[in-house]
Amino acid sequence: MSLHVEILIAKHLKNSAFKNSAVFIITFFIGILLAYAVFSGWENYTNQNETSAKYQHESREDWLKNPDKNPHRMAHYGNFAFRKSTSLSVFEFGMEPFFGNAIFLEAHKQNTANFSEAGFSNSMLRFGEISIAMILQILLPLLIFFFGFNSVAAERENGTLKLLLSQGINWKQLLLGKTLGIASVIMILFIPTIIVLVFIWLVLQSFTISFDETIKMILFIVFHFLYLIFFCVIAVLISAFSKTSKKALISLIGIWLLFTIILPRVTQAIGAYIFEAPSKIEFNSNIEKDILKQGDSHNPNDLHYKAIKDSLLAVYKVDSVQKLPFNYSGFIMTEGEKISARIYNRHLDTLLHVYQKQNSFSRAMSFLNPYIAMKNLSMALSNTDYDSYIDFQKQAETYRYNMAQKMNALQIKYISNHKSKPALIGKDHWGEVKEFHYEPKGIRAILKNEITSVISLFLWISLLLIFIKIASKNLKAI
Repeated sequence: MSLHVEILIAKHLKNSAFKNSAVFIITFFIGILLAYAVFSGWENYTNQNETSAKYQHESREDWLKNPDKNPHRMAHYGNFAFRKSTSLSVFEFGMEPFFGNAIFLEAHKQNTANFSEAGFSNSMLRFGEISIAMILQILLPLLIFFFGFNSVAAERENGTLKLLLSQGINWKQLLLGKTLGIASVIMILFIPTIIVLVFIWLVLQSFTISFDETIKMILFIVFHFLYLIFFCVIAVLISAFSKTSKKALISLIGIWLLFTIILPRVTQAIGAYIFEAPSKIEFNSNIEKDILKQGDSHNPNDLHYKAIKDSLLAVYKVDSVQKLPFNYSGFIMTEGEKISARIYNRHLDTLLHVYQKQNSFSRAMSFLNPYIAMKNLSMALSNTDYDSYIDFQKQAETYRYNMAQKMNALQIKYISNHKSKPALIGKDHWGEVKEFHYEPKGIRAILKNEITSVISLFLWISLLLIFIKIASKNLKAI
């Protein structure tokens, strides 16, 4: 099918758009914002990753430099887990400023991430930071509406719409041509932004990229392109159905406010109200209560652990723990770690189930709001969403548990039950605990988790194409 007529209409709209000096001013202003967003994103990424790498290295050095000591003391001495940002987080900050990027890991206790940027900033951070993703998702749609509000309505007001339609141009060609025209104007900002984005992405990875990261980058670009095309179609359709340019502009501003400002906040508030989560204090208190009910591994007279002691003495046919062929204290600490970890994970799973319901509600609302779908996809691909934060927590907890149990195993193997002997082992054993390394979620896990957002985005595009077909048969020139 030839698009000759549509291309001519698009070229005419593009040329007429830049006859307006206001277009140059707005485009220049957004271009400045894009440049600033690239600079601030780069600075934020390099600062955070350099800081994380520095303190991860220092934490590791401190761990290895510990002198000969009791392994259980080493387990309580603890270690740190740091989360490095991915290269795409330069362009999409997501929830990263509000989530911590470091967790202190110690025996018998599960800590949450700390040292978030929001924790060291003033309340202005809550208004959001200027990122590439924010500009693409919020400001460019507003710019599209500014370009497109009079794309058809002005033709109707000037009386040129009748002339166009009388010359053999049908409504479908006109709507598609106007959409292509607005898109071509927006591409003047979008394409250079993407070129810079890809270049910085390559530089950050020293031009060494993986298949997984490449797919993330491609999808990041494709989804944002489709998202912007969606707003181009909306602008043309609203303009076509409006009697005047003024009515079209008011309608489009209302749609922009509804999609990008009102619905996201209402959705979050409703989700939190319907699926209420316990506070952090309540969550930790419930864990402590359950652990105390189960028993205290540090209390030699605790009934639960006394029963374990009696059973061990009976099995090995000895009358005191000093005569056991392994370190009794280490065995008890191993059991205590299993119990506390099991209780914590049970409570955490319950809490995460509540958050999962909240997030599922938000994803379901993407069928009413394409901005929510785009935001969820953007954050997920950049590993700056809530699920990535939880994934970091889980990786850190797995590392913490293995570290504590490794120290307990060393105590069982090397520490004597007799207090007359030194309860120490050589510091060379500390290197047996490998350094923590965070692995971001892969593309398969991301797409599986965000399949609702993907479907809703493509559904919106499909519906608008159907609307264009319907509108082309029902629109009138007057």
